[in-house]
Amino acid sequence: MSQLPKHKQLILFDGVCNLCNSSVNYVIKHDKNDVFRFAPLQGETGIAIIEKFNLDTSQTDSILLYSEDKGLKIKSSAALAIASKLGFPRNLLTIFYIIPTFIRNWVYDYIAKNRYKWYGKKNACMIPTPELKEKFLN
Repeated sequence: MSQLPKHKQLILFDGVCNLCNSSVNYVIKHDKNDVFRFAPLQGETGIAIIEKFNLDTSQTDSILLYSEDKGLKIKSSAALAIASKLGFPRNLLTIFYIIPTFIRNWVYDYIAKNRYKWYGKKNACMIPTPELKEKFLN
C-alpha cells in the first residue's frame, strides 16, 4: 500500500474475471484526471489490503476501492464512488446512492455471483501494456 501515490485511489479487482478486466479498461479510458491506480485482488497489494481490513473474500470478491484518506469502499458503494470520478455522464450514476445500500448490494452480489458464467474467466491476471504499467501495482 506504500506504493500508492498520494491523492490516488486504488481499485482492487478480480484479475481473472473478464467483466472486471473490461471494467478496468473502461475506467482507464475515462479517468481523465488520472485519479485511479489498479491492482488485482490476487496480487501482493490486494492481499495486503484484504488482510489489513480483515475481509472475508467469500463475501467480497470482485471490486474494492481504497484510498489512504477515505479507507475502503466495497461492492456497490465502490462502483458508485468510482463512477463519481469519471466525469459526465458517468458521474450521474451517483443518483443510485438514494437506493438503500442493502438493495444496491443485493443487485451487485447477484451480478458478481454470476460474472464468470455470463462473461467468462481468464486463466491468469491481465498483463497491462507498457503504456499502462505505471497505473498498476503488484
